[in-house]
Amino acid sequence: MENSVVKLIETALAEDIGPGDVTTEATIPTDAVSTAVILAKQDLVLAGIDICSQVFHIIGRDIQFNARYQDGARVTKGVEIARVSGNTRALLCGERVALNLLQHLSGIATLTAKYVQHVSGTKARILDTRKTAPGLRHLDKYAVRMGGGQNHRMGLYDMVLIKDNHIKASGGITNAVARARKKAGHLRIEVETGTLEEVREALEVKANIIMLDNMQNDVMREAVALINGRAVVEASGNVTLETVRDIAETGVDWISSGSLTHSAPAADISMKIT
Repeated sequence: MENSVVKLIETALAEDIGPGDVTTEATIPTDAVSTAVILAKQDLVLAGIDICSQVFHIIGRDIQFNARYQDGARVTKGVEIARVSGNTRALLCGERVALNLLQHLSGIATLTAKYVQHVSGTKARILDTRKTAPGLRHLDKYAVRMGGGQNHRMGLYDMVLIKDNHIKASGGITNAVARARKKAGHLRIEVETGTLEEVREALEVKANIIMLDNMQNDVMREAVALINGRAVVEASGNVTLETVRDIAETGVDWISSGSLTHSAPAADISMKIT
């Protein structure tokens, strides 16, 4: 487990437990031992099972965690995901943090899988964005991959993405791309466009990726034909489960959606002492 994930878990545990779990300490003997099961209360795509396990191992090193499924698995409602055995106090102290992480990540994976299924049979690939929970970006984007999606740039450092504000502040697409090539020419350059005129300009400056932002589907079809394989085409804006299929059928290569990470409902998962 990466040090950053361990630190995140330790911070979450400290936030939840503080100086002590007063309820558990008042009601459970120090030497009590129990077994608990982690249950899926809905159909879901699993993500975060190793992180869930790590929570319990940090809080009680003698705890035994036996996962029945691995990340990426499709789990049906009512199925036992994992079984945890050990000191009862440790199990109860770790329960909320372990479930919070598992529910959050599985929710992202489950929603992503729905988007992927909706574009099945087209060439479009579902991508995430930077609209992730602060401090959880690597985990959120991992969950997207578990759901069958792909990651866009990880942050501001690994790809040039010239958006509308960059274009306005730079005096246009041509100026922005020229400056980007001087400073970061080793990175792929993507340009956001909102009109066919802007698409033509992005083509003229040989952008690697052209984003079609909030375009109507008929305009996107024209843009795809205009680009004609000379750049990767990404569709973005107003992407929902209801619209994603129609967007995919315009012929774009990528469809990015912030909703994968910022609006995914937590998966319904519980832990029960047996």
